[in-house]
Amino acid sequence: MTLGEDMAYKVDAGAAETTTEVATEEQLEPVAPLLAAADPSAGETLSKRCAACHSFDKGGPNKVGPNLYGTVGASKAFHEGFSYSAALSEKGGSWDYDSLNEFLANPKAYVPGTKMSFAGLKSVNDRAAIIAYLRQQSDNPPPLP
Repeated sequence: MTLGEDMAYKVDAGAAETTTEVATEEQLEPVAPLLAAADPSAGETLSKRCAACHSFDKGGPNKVGPNLYGTVGASKAFHEGFSYSAALSEKGGSWDYDSLNEFLANPKAYVPGTKMSFAGLKSVNDRAAIIAYLRQQSDNPPPLP
């Protein structure tokens, strides 16, 4: 067992037998403490994996995925002219730092039914770098947490 796992014990009153159930959900490491020191140029390099489906330039075209300029702080499914999945369109809220962290870690878990086929980034440092890069791709980037 590792630190952070929740345990629930079930005791049969007629026996000394104890069973253990371990929670299977993994806690996602927060990205906010890493953003101030995150390297946007490393994020730009990492974002090259995304370039087959997304553009990042202001006024850039939609591809298989939407243009990502101005994403940080914007409403989800904000880009006019792109046909988002119903699941993402109905998700609501904005692309704040926490929601981007969750989405980039595992898009299908964050938005079940998303069209995005990307498996996600396991490294919180990689997610912080990409978010720092995305933050730069804006006319008015939101302040860091």
